[in-house]
Order: sequence, then C-alpha cells, then structure tokens
Amino acid sequence: MIEFITEDALKIWTEGGWLMGPLFILGLLIYYSIFEIYFRLSSKSYIKTDSNIWRHWVEKPADAQGDIGRIINFVLADKKTTQDVSLRFQEVRRTLVESIGRRIKFVAIIVSAAPLTGLLGTVGGMLTTFSGLSSSEGSNTVGLIAGGISEALITTETGLVLAIPAIVVISTIRKKLDALDLFLKKLENSINQHLLDAKRSQA
Repeated sequence: MIEFITEDALKIWTEGGWLMGPLFILGLLIYYSIFEIYFRLSSKSYIKTDSNIWRHWVEKPADAQGDIGRIINFVLADKKTTQDVSLRFQEVRRTLVESIGRRIKFVAIIVSAAPLTGLLGTVGGMLTTFSGLSSSEGSNTVGLIAGGISEALITTETGLVLAIPAIVVISTIRKKLDALDLFLKKLENSINQHLLDAKRSQA
C-alpha cells in the first residue's frame, strides 16, 4: 500500500515539471511559518486566564503569575499615572501584537505566491502542449501534448492545495491575534481604572 502511494506521488511529482521543486520549498516555508505563529499564540495564557483572576492581579501585582503577571509588573514598574501605563502598553503591543501581525502579512504574501507559481506551471504546460500540436512526429506529438496537460493541471492543483488550507489557518490566527489585542485593551482599562480609584481613595 505504501509503495503504491509512493509510486503515485513520484509519478505526479515527475509529471508536474520543474516547478514542483519551488512549490515544495514554498509549501514548507508557508506551513512552518503558519504553525509556528499558531502554536506561539496558542501557548500563551492571556485569553485562557479567568478575568476575575487577572483583575485580582491588577489590584495585587505581587500575586500575579505567568505571561499576564509579567505584563502587569512591567506596566506598573515605577509607573503611577495612566499616561505612563498607556506608554508601557504601547511597548507591549509592539512586542506581542504588531510583531505577529507583520509575520502574518509576510505569510499571506508567500501564500498568495503558491497559486501564482502553479499558474506559471500552467503557462509552461500549455506551451509544451502547443509545441506538441505543432510537431509532426506522430506518437511523439501525443506524448508532448499529454505531458503539457499534466504539467499544467498538476502545478495549478498543487498551488491551490497549498494555498487554500493556509488561508483557513491564517484566518484562525488573525482571530486569535484580535482576541489578544482585545484582552490587552481590557487589561489596560482595568489597570487605569484601578489607578484612578486608588487616587480617589487617597484624595
């Protein structure tokens, strides 16, 4: 069974032409980048932590733990005004949200390159087909036409197979990133509100 699948895969690879190599490298780059970002976001405890817990940490930073605890302690370190807190949160967003956002944009670019590379293979396959049609060597003509059509279809299909699942995963990643950005806004508002309440109680 495995040998049969391997033989089919090698046959498809060969019939796809020289662009199958670049498509393979592009696929590795796409899915390595996508899953690295996905698991990086999924491993963080920002969204999973109960709001009552992190609101307690805002009131008592000494109790804060994990990723949220590091953010709270970083934001409140020697900072006592809401303006200071906002400036610190800008740094946090640049580190967490904006950096991942730039990487998502890069991945989206290389994902869009996959079907375009497949389209280039389609053009090459059609040129081979037309070359076969213009040939007058009988059986060789049929072989050239068949090879050109195979190359055109296989590279196009490979490009789409690489791109479509990647687009779905990127959409999921963007939702996770939006959730992270929303959480940071809630955390910032909670800290600022706590500082304002503390000032009122001291007045």
